[in-house]
This record gives sequence, C-alpha cells and structure tokens, in this order.
Amino acid sequence: MVKAVCVLKGTGNVTGVVHFNQDGGQVTVKGTITGLTDGLHGFHIHAYGDNTNGCVSAGPHFNPYGKTHGAPEDDVRHVGDLGNITSKDGKADFEIKDKMISLEGPNNIVGRTAVVHEKEDDLGKGGDNESLVTGNAGGRLACGVVGICQ
Repeated sequence: MVKAVCVLKGTGNVTGVVHFNQDGGQVTVKGTITGLTDGLHGFHIHAYGDNTNGCVSAGPHFNPYGKTHGAPEDDVRHVGDLGNITSKDGKADFEIKDKMISLEGPNNIVGRTAVVHEKEDDLGKGGDNESLVTGNAGGRLACGVVGICQ
C-alpha cells in the first residue's frame, strides 16, 4: 500500500488534513476540513505543487490528457476532478474512492496541490465554458501539497 498526506491551509480560517491510500488501482481519499460554510465545495488536485503565491500558484486542475472538466465517475474528466465534499456545521468529514488519480505512475498526484474551493463544483454540467474548465467552483479557500508517507 502507498500512502500520502496533505495539510491544507488558506488565507482565512479554512484548514484540514487529507490522507491518500492506494491499494491496487484505486485511491481512497479521506479527510477533515474545517472553517467551511455549510454545503458543497469543489475538491480538486491541481497541476503544480507550488504554493509560493498562495493557492493560485497551484495552477489549473491536473489534466495530463487535455480533457474537459467532469464528475469523478465520468469517462471525460480531468484526472484531478474529485467532485464535491459536504460541510455541515463548518466541518467536512469525507471519503472519496477514485480510480483515476494515483500515488505512482503517470497519474501520480504526489507533489501536486489539493485545493478546496468556495463553491459547489457543477461537474462540467453548468452549460458554459468555465464549467468545462473549473466546474464554476469559485475561489480557492485552502490548499496543500500532497506528500508521500512511509
């Protein structure tokens, strides 16, 4: 089993820790993020492990195959499209199982940035160009670089 972890911080009070475990072909993403408004928030892996200028330095969604934005279960999606997490009473406890991201090989997310967004991800179904790029998920509330665990 390969394991990774990410500590998310932003300029506000949103913080969290996310664990990634890969056993075979699927990655389990399990985390807790606090300081969120209640409701759905887009959660994505972005292309760069650069947070030197805050979360904006992380670049676009991790998309090595040049596809449009989509839902985690879609065949056409960015590798980094992990959908939404749900916050209640300011806290999101979540578990996502994903078959596209990896902790090794060509879809490796280690060294890339996980980002929680201010709005719900429309999963590429919003009917406008931005939906096909970002899912209209809005600003970046908190982020952190995914690092391997031994």
